[in-house]
Amino acid sequence: MIGTPEYFSLGERSKVKQLHLEVDFRSHEPATEQIRDQIRFLIASGELKPGDQLPTVRQLAADLRVNFNTVARAYRTLDEEGLISTQHGRGTFVLEPPPDAAPEELRRRVVEEAVRKCIETARGLGFTKDEISKLVENAFHENAK
Repeated sequence: MIGTPEYFSLGERSKVKQLHLEVDFRSHEPATEQIRDQIRFLIASGELKPGDQLPTVRQLAADLRVNFNTVARAYRTLDEEGLISTQHGRGTFVLEPPPDAAPEELRRRVVEEAVRKCIETARGLGFTKDEISKLVENAFHENAK
């Protein structure tokens, strides 16, 4: 079933997309999760579209200066989520979302994950719920300008 035309087309988009990802080696978040989340964001934002080909595991690992198993785990997770598909001998491609999956759901999940991480960081630094809420509100108002 995976790899059939209803999942993706190799048409004009068969050129490998250059990904501009960064891994913060000082972060407490594992590199695998950083890579996964950044690719998830690129898909949710529409920067990566169905049919776009991702770099090979080895190429992305070399670009990011991480072990290829780190990238392989990120790709495997995205594959299990139904966002990408790796076709042996052909490459890794962004999939069409299933008909019952709303693009809003993926966008919401990406933002929820970012908010969760922000709250964990703030709580780890000793901020209270009210202080965190105030920081978020201030940031929201600054961003709205």
